[in-house]
Amino acid sequence: MPTTHRRDAPPPRTGNSEAEVLRGFLDYLRTSIAAKVEDAPEPQVRTAGVASGTNLLGLLEHLTFVERATFLGDKVTNWQATFEAAPGDTVADVVARYREAVERANEVLDGCTDLGAPVPRPGRPAPSVRWALTHMIEETGRHAGHADILRELIDGATGR
Repeated sequence: MPTTHRRDAPPPRTGNSEAEVLRGFLDYLRTSIAAKVEDAPEPQVRTAGVASGTNLLGLLEHLTFVERATFLGDKVTNWQATFEAAPGDTVADVVARYREAVERANEVLDGCTDLGAPVPRPGRPAPSVRWALTHMIEETGRHAGHADILRELIDGATGR
C-alpha cells in the first residue's frame, strides 16, 4: 500500500472575536474532512473500514445532514441512515452536496450577529448560534478524526 503524506495544515489564524474563532475552526475542519474524501478511490471510499460499518463516504454524507439539520432546520427521522451514501452517488456528488450544505449554512451564519440568539429556523425550536457552532465543531472534528484513520487504512494517505 503506497503511503502519501499531505502537509499538515496548522490551526487557523482567526480574528479575536468569539464568532471569528468559532467559525474559523469550523471552516478549518470542514475543509479538512472534504479533502480526505474528495480524492479517495472507489470502491474503498464506501467500504466499511471497521466492524461498525463506518466508511469514508458515509461520514461526509452524515455531516451533510448534520449541517442541514443544525443550520437550515431540515428534519432527520433516521440518523443512522445518514451514514450511507446512495449506491449511485459518486465521490464528487457527495463532496458537492456537502460543500453546498456548508455554503448555505454559512449564508445563514453570515446573518447572525448575536451568538446568544437562536439559529433562524422557522417553525422549529432552535439552539443558540453559539451552541450550534460549538456542536458542529465537535461533530465535524470527531468525524474528521474517524476519516483520518479510514483514509490511512484505504491508501496510506495521512495529513490534513
